[in-house]
Amino acid sequence: MPENTTDGRPSRRQLLSRTGALGVSIAFAGNLTELFAGTAAAQHLGHTGYGPLVPDPKGLLDLPEGFRYRVLSREGEPLRSGEGPVPSNHDGMTALPGANGRVHLVRNHENRTTARIPVPTVAGLTYDPAGKGGCTSLTLDRRGRVLSERVAIAGTAVNCAGGPTPWGTWLTCEETEDRAGTNGYAKDHGFVFEVDPANPYRSGAVPLTAMGRFQHEAVAVDPRHGIVYETEDAFERPFGLFYRFLPNAPHGGLGSLRAGGRLQAMRVPGVPDLSSIQETGASFENIEWVDVPDPLATRTPIRLQDFGPKGITHAQKLEGCYWGGRSVYFVSSFARSAEGSAADHYGQIWRYDPAARRLTLVIVFGPDTDVQLPGESPDNICLAPSGGLMVCEDGNGAQHVFGVTRGGEVYAMARNAQNLGTPQEPEWGEFAGVTFSPDGGTMYVNCYTPGTTFAVTGPWRR
Repeated sequence: MPENTTDGRPSRRQLLSRTGALGVSIAFAGNLTELFAGTAAAQHLGHTGYGPLVPDPKGLLDLPEGFRYRVLSREGEPLRSGEGPVPSNHDGMTALPGANGRVHLVRNHENRTTARIPVPTVAGLTYDPAGKGGCTSLTLDRRGRVLSERVAIAGTAVNCAGGPTPWGTWLTCEETEDRAGTNGYAKDHGFVFEVDPANPYRSGAVPLTAMGRFQHEAVAVDPRHGIVYETEDAFERPFGLFYRFLPNAPHGGLGSLRAGGRLQAMRVPGVPDLSSIQETGASFENIEWVDVPDPLATRTPIRLQDFGPKGITHAQKLEGCYWGGRSVYFVSSFARSAEGSAADHYGQIWRYDPAARRLTLVIVFGPDTDVQLPGESPDNICLAPSGGLMVCEDGNGAQHVFGVTRGGEVYAMARNAQNLGTPQEPEWGEFAGVTFSPDGGTMYVNCYTPGTTFAVTGPWRR
């Protein structure tokens, strides 16, 4: 979401916008070889990305030469199902394989009670009629044409990110802790819900309460053991925790997470705040997992609960989360000491190796020594078929999807050209939900505002 520095000074991203700076390199450090080890396709990408961005004459999306986009859906247009208009605030998204070469896109709508276009309520798919958030699902044929677009879940709140499951569903996360009676809600919020894009009525609108009630951001599932890792983007100090959920029925398929399980929070011995760690490669052994006393947060938010004399490990802006190889990776978008963090940074990516019980700081974005260098506040993130990362930035000013090669080189992959402001004071909506088709031939990405879903094709393996 758009942001300013806490003391009223413009962020580096705002300075970029005002000065017209369009440099696409970022100050960056990290062990990309470790991060993407085992990805053979990585060797296909050169050292300069795909070249400079070409201004789009239609004023929607700037891409490198040779790439093209299609608009799959825009907020306010009619859903093909006839259930109502396409909702606002396109956020986290996944692309799941369907039958006969089809692709299911499941798209979050981070709608609060003030949303301009809420997710339409649909019988059998609505959790709380007062909730304006939820998910919509698009089904594409093998040529990328939209076959259907419908509500997948409704009546939830502030659906920010989530994660796919090994059995082909989407876990959508509520980034709120509002209780029934707050903001007009009829039910408690702050849960994870499972969505079946092929048939939403099979999954319904059932909160996975054992996975905790907190300000969820994203999840990642260990495909071997079925453990679900969860990030918490708490807005106030003490900041969020990194969790794991040990399901009673791992690998059970659709609905298995309703069987319950045990929720635990990560404790890094001697490290109460991850922002205090600044050097890439810093590694911590014997990571501990502590049972959450009250996963439903019936009286006290989880991050404020008593985890014993050793306490628990917090981190500001825990956002993206994904599984790669034998490890889970999670993102801290930024940390600011003025807001209560132990130290400042402009984005980190952490790797947790469950077999070794080892946590490693793999990537650090920043520092803020040059306003020509964007690249702060990484948010949604995914592995690319080139073997690197695609990173959505979250801030004011020019909005990019950046690629990161295995060698640590950073390049601009896309720039939002939809100016919501004026020529004198331009403003662009952030990107979110970057993901790739199962065959790696198409990148799907959302513009948050105005809500727009793009399909980008081109020489990905050039």
